[in-house]
Amino acid sequence: MNARLVAPLAAALALACQGPARPKTAPAPQGGGGTAAGSASVTTPAQTPVGVSEAEVVRRAIEVFGEPVAVAPDSTAPESTGLGADTLEAADAAPTWDIDVHSYETHARVEHYVNAFTSPGARERTAQRLERGTRYDAMIRAKFRAAGLPEDMTYLALIESGYNPHAYSRAAAVGMWQFMASTARGMGLRVDWWVDERRDPVRSTDGAIKFLGLLREQMGSLYLAAAAYNGGPGRVSRGLTRFADDLEGTTGDAMFFALAEKNYLPSETKNYVPQLIAAALIGKEPEKYGLTVDPQPPFEYDSVRVGPSTPLVAVAHASGASTSEITDLNAFLLRGVTPPGKPMYVRVPVGRADGFDSAFAALPKAERSAYTTVVSKKRQSLGAIAAAHDLTARELGWYNPNARKLKSGNLHPGQTILVPSRAVVSMALDVPNPAVERYGGSKGVKVHVVRRGDNLSRIAKRYGTTVRQLKALNGLRKDSVFPGQALVVKGSARRASTTKAATKGKRSARRNTPG
Repeated sequence: MNARLVAPLAAALALACQGPARPKTAPAPQGGGGTAAGSASVTTPAQTPVGVSEAEVVRRAIEVFGEPVAVAPDSTAPESTGLGADTLEAADAAPTWDIDVHSYETHARVEHYVNAFTSPGARERTAQRLERGTRYDAMIRAKFRAAGLPEDMTYLALIESGYNPHAYSRAAAVGMWQFMASTARGMGLRVDWWVDERRDPVRSTDGAIKFLGLLREQMGSLYLAAAAYNGGPGRVSRGLTRFADDLEGTTGDAMFFALAEKNYLPSETKNYVPQLIAAALIGKEPEKYGLTVDPQPPFEYDSVRVGPSTPLVAVAHASGASTSEITDLNAFLLRGVTPPGKPMYVRVPVGRADGFDSAFAALPKAERSAYTTVVSKKRQSLGAIAAAHDLTARELGWYNPNARKLKSGNLHPGQTILVPSRAVVSMALDVPNPAVERYGGSKGVKVHVVRRGDNLSRIAKRYGTTVRQLKALNGLRKDSVFPGQALVVKGSARRASTTKAATKGKRSARRNTPG
């Protein structure tokens, strides 16, 4: 805390410290997150009244205003405030948030989740997840800041996945930000047989920021956007329309809490924003809740350009990095090899890009090659070819997703089958097909996931309906839609709202996230 900021507050609040205690005040809810600091003005008395301790003045300043009020320095005032170094250090340490936690920290649901996350049975797991998050914190906050979104939205990744890039939910939502494949593609992420950028902390954060930005623009509130991130924009939009009269006069983030009081949103979505606020409270002050969090080294890397079908093990050897380091930095590469088709950049530890090209060129040709080839014969199966090369049929299938099979299960003869080296397979991820979309559903409901170039007119024509009907069914107030948005195109709004297929198409991984 700057000494020039403390002095006016100290003087202005000293009188309050002498009188009867006042109830704690909270900043008004902010529609886009952010604090109320900087919005108040005070008249500065010449001196702090006698009999009030400096520590009490600072305590009351933080209690009333949440954080120091920025006021113009007085050129005639002395530089020193007379406050002790310990007092100033304590004031400096007071956390601030750029989402509105103060207005809701005593809300029953928020308090419930603060207690739940810090209970004896959950404390260690919460600390582990926060610790994992320290690795990505600087990167995520920098990206949110550059996009003009509150940095503390990083805590969405805590409640979605525990900052686990490989989190996988029962509904096939993947990664730190828990995207379904269609939504991820709509946000510009690559998701195919070879690459799944939902598992990339950097690219998936870009996707989450883009999606949250679109949702905030559509919903007009940060917390409504968060609710839509979980439960889907269609569901939230329909709720706002349905209860418009009841919500009249409510603005900003308070809209979420007003809507949550209605018997409309699913329990998971009602509790989503309270969990976000609880996570932000704990994340900024873990020691206050008895948690020990040891910061991890930041997620940093250099990049090198390699050709298509380059084994990651060769990248490790040429860069002098371990295979585990390369796998960790390139978690989006699923098969232990760069995809076929085009050259691409892969990541190596910081400082390991220098001299990479010459070191890579010096590797034996066999080490730089991912595959040998076999031409399938009559009555030959993938399993037979795999066994002959010390592989399983499943492993061989990873590199031959388009292999054609007969009804008998044997291969069509004459096909070229790629046979990976054991080194390539050792760095592959054994993961489900990234294209899987496992929606829940209501009978008679049909959903369309918006793609690039789609608009309501085109979608309506495709499904034999009208723009007006689509807007009514999905609770849309505007004609605009965005890639990744899931629209109900058939079925009743009531039935549609009971299925996640009618929403964003993502499911929480909280109940089945490793680690």
